[in-house]
Amino acid sequence: MASYSVNQRAVARARRLIDAHQYVLNSDWGESQPSADDENAFLENHSWEEYGEWHLGLTDGANDDTKARYGFVYGDFRRIHRMGLIACQFRAAEYRHKELELAAHHLLQRLDKAQV
Repeated sequence: MASYSVNQRAVARARRLIDAHQYVLNSDWGESQPSADDENAFLENHSWEEYGEWHLGLTDGANDDTKARYGFVYGDFRRIHRMGLIACQFRAAEYRHKELELAAHHLLQRLDKAQV
């Protein structure tokens, strides 16, 4: 099983998106999450660094500037999705990636507080 570290740049971007109200509260994450074609289209016009900011996890030992380096996508390359964060939290919990689970949890809490 791969091991991951928290991508602090992605956490910072997610916080900025929440603070700017750039989020989707109710979505079908299976339909909303980026497909391989969506990822490729994004990479045609954006850097690997920008691509990485949409992923909460950095795969330990993976080469930079590869899709394998990034995991736990939380948005659609425009907005953060609440269901994307929930998916990240559950998947991280399932595979015992505690730091990622907590990062997703804290972002969910921030998003929920932004609604009050």
